[in-house]
Amino acid sequence: MKFFSLALLTGLAVAAPADLVKRQTGINANELNGACREVTFIFARGSTEAGNMGTIIGPPVSDGLKRRFSTATQGVDYPARLATNFGLNNADPTGVRDMQSKLRSIAGRCPNTKIVVGGYSQGAAITHQALETLDSATRNMIVGAVTFGDTRNLQDGGRIPNYPPSQTRIFCNISDTVCFGTLIITAGHLTYGTDADAAVRFLAGLIERA
Repeated sequence: MKFFSLALLTGLAVAAPADLVKRQTGINANELNGACREVTFIFARGSTEAGNMGTIIGPPVSDGLKRRFSTATQGVDYPARLATNFGLNNADPTGVRDMQSKLRSIAGRCPNTKIVVGGYSQGAAITHQALETLDSATRNMIVGAVTFGDTRNLQDGGRIPNYPPSQTRIFCNISDTVCFGTLIITAGHLTYGTDADAAVRFLAGLIERA
């Protein structure tokens, strides 16, 4: 597999200044240890993205949830290097462990919060692996999962193993080849910000029914 167009990826991943002004959530979100909220959103950014939330899709989904619910947002802490896309399960083990640790922490400390998770690009692969291998008691507290530009979409059959398909939505552009078994970056991999509203609506429906 090949990973092309790094310059394109890093260049287009930077949001316009006007967009950043409107955001409540920046490139970093560390709200896990604050007061228990109605909703907790844990997100894994894509390769080379800044902070622990990135810019393309993590912050706008967080903002949409915050507009609807009392929400604590937490980014997954991992290096987000390109090289780990080529490793086991296309996911940095550091990110998998960190997401699982954060999920167990919030599940134990805030048993009434409704947990939702998400990931973009390599962060989507981290989300797959974290949920697939998570203990069932913690996994059962997660009411919804969304992924974008999912590098495990083809390999995992369009779902997250060991997690209910009805509680999962995978956003994959037809022009995004990483969703179909390659690691070739095209423009279609960089436009998932337009899916934020749909992702929020999906998660909100699950939260309200939980």
